[in-house]
Amino acid sequence: MKIAYILPTRNRPLILLHTLAALGSLPRHNAQVVVIDNASAPPPAIPTRLSNGILVEVIRLRTNAGAAARNAGVMVSDPGCEWVVMLDDDSTPVGLGHLDALASARNSVAVVAAEIWLSDADGTRLQRESGGLPEVFIGCGVAIRREAFLEARGYDHTFGYYAEEYDLAAKLLRSGMRIAMDRRFQVAHRKVTCGRDMNLIVERLVRNNGWVTQRYAPGRRRLGELRHVLERYGAITARQHAQQGYRSGLNGLLQTIRGQPRTPLSGKLWARFTGAAAARASLERAWIKRGFRTAAIIDEGKNARVIRAALRDLGVREIGDQRAAEALVIGTLSPGPMLDAWDTRRADPRCICPWDEIVDDPQRMPSVAA
Repeated sequence: MKIAYILPTRNRPLILLHTLAALGSLPRHNAQVVVIDNASAPPPAIPTRLSNGILVEVIRLRTNAGAAARNAGVMVSDPGCEWVVMLDDDSTPVGLGHLDALASARNSVAVVAAEIWLSDADGTRLQRESGGLPEVFIGCGVAIRREAFLEARGYDHTFGYYAEEYDLAAKLLRSGMRIAMDRRFQVAHRKVTCGRDMNLIVERLVRNNGWVTQRYAPGRRRLGELRHVLERYGAITARQHAQQGYRSGLNGLLQTIRGQPRTPLSGKLWARFTGAAAARASLERAWIKRGFRTAAIIDEGKNARVIRAALRDLGVREIGDQRAAEALVIGTLSPGPMLDAWDTRRADPRCICPWDEIVDDPQRMPSVAA
């Protein structure tokens, strides 16, 4: 099995070289590296071969294509590559566990997401990456079948950066494919913060997540989901003091939302896309086993409202007093923070993970609906 590492970069030559050195320190395996330079000034010097012998292909773009630069990388990758492994210029696999993960992936699985760890310059693990959902991956550590990526036409270039993974994940789900997480696939992400403009980030998050919702939310859910997007990023804006970015993002969304193609997911696919399917199944299994009547939400985060809805459907009453609650339910469906919370809380027998597959088998994670 041959794979291709797809790695976009822009104006971070030293960070890029550090990442290529880390890839070169891996044991030799059947792979190639494709670096896509997003119009850096000046263009970085990039080796043609890593220290482990893996060849490096370089594409130099005349303009900054954002995350969609990955499309060009996949296009020039060896057609013999079954999988393309998406990295950032500051993220690298840890070991070769991803090769076992990819070799054992079912044919219905188009995407294998990694367990991504934020790390310092020395590679020391700090905490897991936030973002993503049970069937939505994070772009700096994921493997996608090359054929499925090309059939889906890759990333939408209009997104630039942020939420482009959600758009691609929705397209892959609509095509009948599955997205899995396999914890044998480990990625270290240094997440270099230099050059990050929080106002620009919030602007893109508001606009792009609004686009995803407009495109894929089922008809009856669309307006409510759009309100949730604005509320969520309004709260983030307040914490980050990025009001200018929020206003720009909202204006951009209002100007462009009618032009977004409506290809809504079915109710079942939307439940998988939002993590509701995983939460419902996991909480129902826990409820059948334990028969709890009250629960407190702990470590609240992404899509906590979906977890609350699943508890209500089971007739479980949410209470604020953790000491009195019969169950403590981790309140996020983002895999990284969920695992961080589980590591801290699992000694308490009342603790329940809203995606139980992620902790039931610490080595291999099947698709939610596999």
